[in-house]
Order: sequence, then structure tokens, then C-alpha cells
Amino acid sequence: MDINTFLGEMVKAEASDIFVVAGLPLSYKIGGRQVRTDTPTLTPADTRAVIESIYQAANRDFSFFESGVNHDDDFSFSIPGVGRFRANVFRQRGSFASIIRVIPFGMPNAEELNIPETVMRCADLKRGLVLVTGPSGAGKSTTLACLIDRINHTRAGHIITMEDPIEYVHKHDKCIVTQREIPTDVATYAEALTSALRENPDILLLGEMRTLDTISTAVSASEMAQLVFSTLHTTSAASTIDRIIDTYPAAQQHQARLQLSMTLQAIISQQLVPTADGKDTVPVFEIMLCNPAIRNLIRSEKTHQIDSAIAAGSASGMITMDESLYQLYKAGTITREAALQYSSHHDALERRLESEK
Repeated sequence: MDINTFLGEMVKAEASDIFVVAGLPLSYKIGGRQVRTDTPTLTPADTRAVIESIYQAANRDFSFFESGVNHDDDFSFSIPGVGRFRANVFRQRGSFASIIRVIPFGMPNAEELNIPETVMRCADLKRGLVLVTGPSGAGKSTTLACLIDRINHTRAGHIITMEDPIEYVHKHDKCIVTQREIPTDVATYAEALTSALRENPDILLLGEMRTLDTISTAVSASEMAQLVFSTLHTTSAASTIDRIIDTYPAAQQHQARLQLSMTLQAIISQQLVPTADGKDTVPVFEIMLCNPAIRNLIRSEKTHQIDSAIAAGSASGMITMDESLYQLYKAGTITREAALQYSSHHDALERRLESEK
């Protein structure tokens, strides 16, 4: 099999992910649905051959991964005229397997992807911390790419991104854009972030806040007149704040709350929900924009009241996840079952839907 041809076909089909796993034919996901190709069922020898060809396309040394130094490998690569891809290679049941994310060339279009303008206005901020959260595969990297692209085309500055791996490649426009890949260009997020603060940054994109070092440095950077974007695998604004604070030792948590209440500008939580026709997915957003009331809730350890504060701030563009789901259900975009399945407060949303029957 020619891997370049196959990947080209996946780009044309608008697949989001490709699965190379023994015991199945080559499979892919499109619009949230799994599709199995009519190719023969893959044997362990087949998956090894496919994965070796992926390493060749990426100009990467397969023997290093094969040696067992690492148990999985995550990297991105480009095929000229086809697209960009992010591959995760791992072992399962004694054989090699891989999941490949398809990243078409060019920047994503926020309007086409139904990213609300309230989210995109975060690109107008000059300082502070903006977090985009959600489960894996929810589109966080795409939302961040749209935000960075808008900044790049609307104002001058130095953008530094730190990603593992780099997905979207930004060209210099009004901004100078420096992109560093972990661990190819720099060993860790913490090292990359510390280094970035010495490189005259205006905007920082940190692929993920994983450790106390990266979280504390990112919060401190956002205090120093930098605009910092990052992600966490949390599902709501309230859980994001709690996750950040809980990372700190107990003796430092009060100070961390004060810092976060002053630097945090917005939390955008998102997930992809299947559409009513079952042919696609639609992004659903919870949007929290920090105002004095929310800053006070963070300081006073009342994050459980943040949902109410978001609902009260609808005039400024804020919206809860359940309200977003409700509006999509009322518009016929998603089913009632999907709205309930992806809701943050299942019982409350169910009562609301029942009351309107």
C-alpha cells in the first residue's frame, strides 16, 4: 500500500482520524462515525509495515521506537500537496498500532467550524490567561489555531507556541511566529515556557498545562503583561479552576487562588456532539469570561457557584454548556438524547425539557 495515496484519500474524504490496528481493516472516523474500509483485515505484520511507511513519510527513525526505549511515540509530519498529520504509535497485544489525526493544510476557518464570535474575541485581549478545555478530540487545538491566526493577521507582536506535537503551521504575517515542538526542539513544556519568557514574547501558546511547574509558570507569565493560551482536559470552567488550584501544595493554594483570580480572562470548554442526522458532529461551547463576580468566586473558594454566574452573564456572551446544548436541541441540530448525554447537569436539563413538552 502506498501510504501517501491512502492519506491523500483520507484528506479528500474529510476523515478526522485513521486507525491502524491488527484484527481490523484500515478504519477511519468521519463526522464522529467509524468507517471500516474494504481492505483486508490487518495482521500484526501488516500494521508494522504500515507504521514503518508512516515513519518513512515523516523522515523519522522507526528503529528507535522499535527498540522499546519508549512505549509510545507522538509526532507530526507533512506530505507536500496532501496535508499534515499527527501520529500516535503504540503497542497493543504485542503488535504495533497507530492512530493518525488528519490536519488539512491551511488554517481552519472559525465561522465554518461554528466557533462563536465571543470565543474569537479572546484574540483581542492584551494580557492574561485564556484556557480552552475539553476531552481529547474535542477540537481544542483547532480553536486555539483560529485564535492565534486572528492575532497573527490583526496586530504586530511575537507569538511563541510550544506544542507536542505541532499541528497547525503558522506563517509570519503581522506577527513573528516561533513554534517549538516538544521534545524535538526543547525537552519539556516547563523548559520551553521558561525559555520563552526570555525571548520577548507578546503571546504564548502552551499546548497543555500538565504539571505544577508549567501551571505556575504560565500563571506568572500572564501576570507579566503576556497573553497566554493553554489547554486542560477538564469539562467545565468550575472543574478547570479546581484542577489548577488542586495542583498546588495546600500551603500555596490560597496564593494560587489570588493569582488566578487576577490573571484569568476566560475559560472556553468545548465538546463535539453528533448531529441529529448522524452524519456529522457540531462543537458545543461553555464560555466563561472573567468579571468581578467570577473573580470574587475564585478568591473565596466558591467555584460551585460559577455556573450560576455564567448564566447571569449571558448579556456579555457567556453561556453554560447545558444552555448551549438546549439551544442546539431547540434548533433541531442535535437530538434530545444527545443533549442529555453531553450535559453537565443531566437531571436539571431533563426537567427543563420535560416542562416544555
